[in-house]
Amino acid sequence: MKERILVTGGAGFLGSYLCRCLLDQGKQVVCVDNLYTGTKRNILPLLENPDFTFLQHDVVEPLDLEVNAIYNLACPASPVHYQKDHVQTVRTCVNGAYNMLELAKKNNCKILQASTSEVYGDPAVHPQVEEYWGNVNPVGIRSCYDEGKRCAETLFNAYHLQYGLPIKLIRIFNTYGPGMHPQDGRVVSNFIMQALQNQNITIYGNGTQTRSFCYRDDLVDGMMRMMATDAAVTGPFNLGNPGEFTMLELAELTIELTNSKSKIVFQPLPSDDPKQRKPNTDKAQKHLGWRAKTPLREGLAKTIEYFDSLLRSGEAL
Repeated sequence: MKERILVTGGAGFLGSYLCRCLLDQGKQVVCVDNLYTGTKRNILPLLENPDFTFLQHDVVEPLDLEVNAIYNLACPASPVHYQKDHVQTVRTCVNGAYNMLELAKKNNCKILQASTSEVYGDPAVHPQVEEYWGNVNPVGIRSCYDEGKRCAETLFNAYHLQYGLPIKLIRIFNTYGPGMHPQDGRVVSNFIMQALQNQNITIYGNGTQTRSFCYRDDLVDGMMRMMATDAAVTGPFNLGNPGEFTMLELAELTIELTNSKSKIVFQPLPSDDPKQRKPNTDKAQKHLGWRAKTPLREGLAKTIEYFDSLLRSGEAL
């Protein structure tokens, strides 16, 4: 019998690529998504595969399925999307985690939580290690996501301590690649879309704030390696690319790779926006044999090609 894997948020940017990789491994895949930020375009090539099932469902409501493992990726990850409905974001993080943990307990199966580097807030420790508890504003404009994910981690750990549930916690740092929503609202998609249309590239702040950018394929490889570990390995582990770039460097590279006529303009920095973000990935290297391999220039070129095809087809407008 083939393993049956549930991927929540499976029509999203990372979830859809994960579904594809699991199918390539010979798994049966159940993709669950409410299509808030996910899109059927991402899973269209998979719908004809007899081992793939799509269910339009919101994880804030319980779900009853027989599965062998669960990847819980459900939740909008971009500020522009998760701040549209703060309450729903918290419910997705917390109620969604609870419902998926209950399902995992019923099936006695492994469950992976896609947490985030946002649990570190605006970090006072650099680079960020998993032992760092973070600097998060619990009542800030981003707290619905930051604190929602922190609570989800707490719930996962509680199920592990109380029921012995085999949990897997990963903290995802900025990830990019083909399949991103063209109106995603995060810096990579913003810069590429602006550059391809020769619009001004908007940098918030003075451009010196940093991020570390991990290519989609590398990140999903890390997820799958984490799920393959034995029950004693729970995490949390940082998954990200330790290469650190300023926003100004990213904007300049995007202009170069798109051969754009865009100019760079500066706007005030939003509230609670982290000034530095860089993962320490020693634990992922030690326990998973994993590290990010794709250089930013290479991954950015592939992502630009994807967005350019959307613009040419009219799907990005």
